[in-house]
Amino acid sequence: MTADIVLTVVMPALNEERNLRAAVSNARAAMDDLGIVGEVLVINDGSADATGAIAEEMGKADPRVRCIHHARPGGIGAAFWDGVDHARGAVICMLPGDNENDPWEIFRYFGLLDHVDMVIPFVFNKEVRSLFRNALSWVYRFIINTTFFVNFNYTNGTVMYRKSLLLELPFRSTGFFFQTDILVRSAKRGYLFAEVPYRLGMRKGGVSKAVTFPSLFQVCRGYLRLVRDMNFHPRGAALPFAGDSRTAMRHEQVPGENRHR
Repeated sequence: MTADIVLTVVMPALNEERNLRAAVSNARAAMDDLGIVGEVLVINDGSADATGAIAEEMGKADPRVRCIHHARPGGIGAAFWDGVDHARGAVICMLPGDNENDPWEIFRYFGLLDHVDMVIPFVFNKEVRSLFRNALSWVYRFIINTTFFVNFNYTNGTVMYRKSLLLELPFRSTGFFFQTDILVRSAKRGYLFAEVPYRLGMRKGGVSKAVTFPSLFQVCRGYLRLVRDMNFHPRGAALPFAGDSRTAMRHEQVPGENRHR
């Protein structure tokens, strides 16, 4: 590829042979439609089906698709961080390999990264999920917002992050709590973000792995770790912002400068 990659889509996939091909194709098409130079980095997280083979096949046909294979499942958080470390883009967005998320819905807001360092989507068509799933999401959001004095509409979506922000985080949560952990730590540190409405699609096949007892245990453990760090080890506020972040530029900007650019 001759152009510099600006966006890396990290795509964790565990036994997603029924959905992966469409998920990768949609991500590539959305980037093309919106003029974004990017890549899709599939993290085959120890799949027992043909997920890895499909990813390799697509990578041979298109250099924008790469694949990292895990010998055994490590979890979605660990897969995400492996993708961050191998990403070529300056912006990271996670799209699961289940093809439940519409890449056009989040990539349409890519331009906001000229002004902020995180773009955080929240689902507005909640009717596509069950009443139980929506109720669980409300309780989870209430607990997070009241515990950490934040006001997020949603914390587990297809967030776009500036990579430098992620690389400077002092801790990496590897379970299902990883996105909430990133957002709370970054927001409390002062990084600028924008919340945007996002339409969620219906899952075409397979079973969601988000609401299970192992994932609930990971969330509880991650929550307790974040409570400890925020209350007893509040180091983040004293750290400088990532050098290429829009937050750093805004803090350093002289009043009135660059207003008409």
